[in-house]
Amino acid sequence: MSDNTFGNGYDHKATIHFFSKWWKLLLWVAIIALAVSIAVSLFITPRYKATAILFPTNSNRLSKAVMDYHYSLDFMDYGIERDCEYCIQILLSESMERDVCSRFNLMEHYGISPNDPHKFFKLHEQYRGNVNVKRTEYLGVEVSVLDVDPEWAANMANFIAANYDTVCHRIHHDRACNAANLMQGVCDRLSNEIRDLQDSLRRNPQYSLALTQMINEKCHELADIETRAAQTHVDMDEEVSYKFLLDQAVAPDKKAYPKRSVIVLLGTFGAVVMCILVLLLCDALKKEEEKQI
Repeated sequence: MSDNTFGNGYDHKATIHFFSKWWKLLLWVAIIALAVSIAVSLFITPRYKATAILFPTNSNRLSKAVMDYHYSLDFMDYGIERDCEYCIQILLSESMERDVCSRFNLMEHYGISPNDPHKFFKLHEQYRGNVNVKRTEYLGVEVSVLDVDPEWAANMANFIAANYDTVCHRIHHDRACNAANLMQGVCDRLSNEIRDLQDSLRRNPQYSLALTQMINEKCHELADIETRAAQTHVDMDEEVSYKFLLDQAVAPDKKAYPKRSVIVLLGTFGAVVMCILVLLLCDALKKEEEKQI
C-alpha cells in the first residue's frame, strides 16, 4: 500500500499541499475574522438574566378544604404535575403579558414607537424573547427574564411571580361569580316555593302531613344550596396565594449574554472554514476547466 494513503484511499499529501499553498491567506482571514468578531461582540449590548422559582399549590378550593370536614385534600399541599402545567400556562398567558407590559411600560422600554403599525406584534416578540418560563426537575416553575438593566430584570421576574396570584384570583373570581349568580337564582326559586307551600298549609290544614314533608324537603335543599353559595363566596372574595415562592429574583451582577468568547471562536472558525470551502471550490472549477481544454 502506498505511504500517502490511509482509510479509504485518502491522499494526505494533497491536504498538506493545499495548506502549504494557502496558509498565509488562511492566516490573514483568521486574523481579520478574529478582529471583526471581537469588535462585533463589543458592540452587542449585554443582557442580564434574573430568575425567580415558585411551587404552585394544590389546585383545591379553599372553601372546601377549610369548611368541609369530609374533604381529604389540603389546599396547603404542593401541586402535582397537573398544577405545574396549569401554572406554566397562566404565567405564559396573554393576560399575564398584558399586565407585565402595562406595569413596566415595556413598549417604551423596548424602544417601540407608539405610531408603529406593528407595535403590538413587535412588543409580543420582544416579550417572548426576554421572558422564559419552564418547569424545574422537582415540579417547580422557573421564571427568568433577560434585560439590559439587571434591576429591571429582577423586578420583572418578581412581578410575574407575584402577579400569578392576581391572575389566578381573577379567573376564579369570574367563575365563582357565575356560580354565585346561578345559585342565588336557585335559592330565590326555592324560597318562593317554600312560601307558597307554607301558604297552602295555612289554607289547607287537612293536607298538613304531605305539605309539611314537602316544605322540609325544600328547606333541606335550600340549606344545601346556601351552604354551597357560602363556599362560593369564600372562593370569590378571599385573595389567597396559589403558590409557594421559593426564590425571589435578585439583580444579577454578571451578564448572561452575549458570550463573547463563543462569538469570537465561532466567528473566526466559521470564516476560516468558509474560506477553505471557497478555495476548494475554486480549485475544483479550475481543474474542470483544464480538463475541458
